[in-house]
Amino acid sequence: MTTAAAPLLDVTGVTMRFGGLTAVNDVSLTVGEGEIIGLIGPNGAGKTTFFNCLTGLYVPTEGSVRYRGTLLPPKPHLVTQAGIARTFQNIRLFANMTVLENVLVGRHTRTREGVFSAILRGPGYHRAEREGREKAMELLAFTGLAEKADHLARNLPYGEQRKLEIARALASEPGLLLLDEPTAGMNPQETRAAEELVFAIRDKGVSILVIEHDMRFIFNLCDRTAVLVQGEKIVEGDRETVQTDERVITAYLGAPLEGTTPAVTETDQ
Repeated sequence: MTTAAAPLLDVTGVTMRFGGLTAVNDVSLTVGEGEIIGLIGPNGAGKTTFFNCLTGLYVPTEGSVRYRGTLLPPKPHLVTQAGIARTFQNIRLFANMTVLENVLVGRHTRTREGVFSAILRGPGYHRAEREGREKAMELLAFTGLAEKADHLARNLPYGEQRKLEIARALASEPGLLLLDEPTAGMNPQETRAAEELVFAIRDKGVSILVIEHDMRFIFNLCDRTAVLVQGEKIVEGDRETVQTDERVITAYLGAPLEGTTPAVTETDQ
């Protein structure tokens, strides 16, 4: 008998309270190796709060978050070192740094050279610097930004800023990437490019957990999707399971389409 592989990410009973407000209530979720998992729900459903609990920005009131079987410490830099990277709903680039410099910042958790090495600038320092630049340029080529390596981040078009944030997250060499509304504000062409990029990231061996309001994007992309409503997970499953669930239709997706498939709306921005 074959034993099922342990999940890459194992979230059990996570609850987050702010005073008398329960923003996330007893949410459990797993992400396996090579999976793309979606997280959807109306505005205010607790999706970003849940992400913050996974990445150490918040310490959950209850519950646990394990990555590769190890309980994660509630500190963002240690979560990144463990192998989880994320992007943000509102782009957080270093606007006055170049595209290349932004990606190099993302590599700091994988840099082994210490303060004295940086001061003395010995052979180890120069080797690490060269390797870091090479890996950063590889990521820029992967995301289609290599020709803009010397541009200031603030001068990139919106869609390319989103790509740069993903490249910076990938610079930490994660096993799991959390994407918070990666297509927000994008036109259809940019959204298709983002979808292709996510598949390419998965093909590199990185699992993905993604928050999105664009239902077509989510259902085209994800192996499974979980739905949060008022901080609680009401359903999880494949596209058909989620789209035909009456609670989802009522709370989020709206009236069904003709036949058995409910309408897919993109108005909840």
